[in-house]
Amino acid sequence: MGERSITPDETVLWDAGFVNVNLTLVTTWVVMALLIGASWLITSRLRLGPEMSRWQNGVEVVVGFIRGQIHEISNQTNDRYLPFVGTLFIYILVANVLAVLPGYVPPTASLSTTIGLALCVFLAVPVYGITARGIGGYLRAYVQPNPFMLPFNIMSELSRTLALAVRLFGNVMSFTKIVAILLGIAPLLFPALLNALGLLTGVIQAYIFAVLATVYISAGSRSLNDPRGPRTQSAMNRASYPESKRKESTNGT
Repeated sequence: MGERSITPDETVLWDAGFVNVNLTLVTTWVVMALLIGASWLITSRLRLGPEMSRWQNGVEVVVGFIRGQIHEISNQTNDRYLPFVGTLFIYILVANVLAVLPGYVPPTASLSTTIGLALCVFLAVPVYGITARGIGGYLRAYVQPNPFMLPFNIMSELSRTLALAVRLFGNVMSFTKIVAILLGIAPLLFPALLNALGLLTGVIQAYIFAVLATVYISAGSRSLNDPRGPRTQSAMNRASYPESKRKESTNGT
């Protein structure tokens, strides 16, 4: 991608009239192939105990981190959101981190990619919401606290989806352009610093996108009568269990 190009969509690698392959499609396929291949290799050699490989250990650390963040944000102890949110986080993370490779432009620097990711979140909100609350309970939230809020609630859904796409696109694209400009000015001075900054930026953007996706999905699944958010009955029992044991211990002494 040249310095004058805004997104990798403008770099067309193959054109056959109404069908063309641009740099965004190629880098997207590369990231998908890497993730699929790595998943197959790691999951085909799963072990327990001391025989666990370093790759499996690393993946479990990442999955544990994602699970912990989802539980903390959504106030749930099950893993309903883990496959979807985890996939978003790992895809965006790998796509951004690979930007340290020379000549690579992350697909998240394209608005078409970020809009697609945001639309996935937009569709996931009613899917998870209807599953948790039923179609009547989910649609009822759009007319709360009164029916006059219906158009504003719909506008809120659309605007936050647009903001989710533009935020990721703007941050990744602007950083990519800054790197291209600085490398053109002083190619021997900035590479190491920019690579470190690129890694940090890529991780932060993936984390923010995943956090916002979790917030939107959990908010759509929350019961209107439960201000604490979506928590299952078993989780409520586990949360109250230590308190009951402490009371029994106090009475016994």
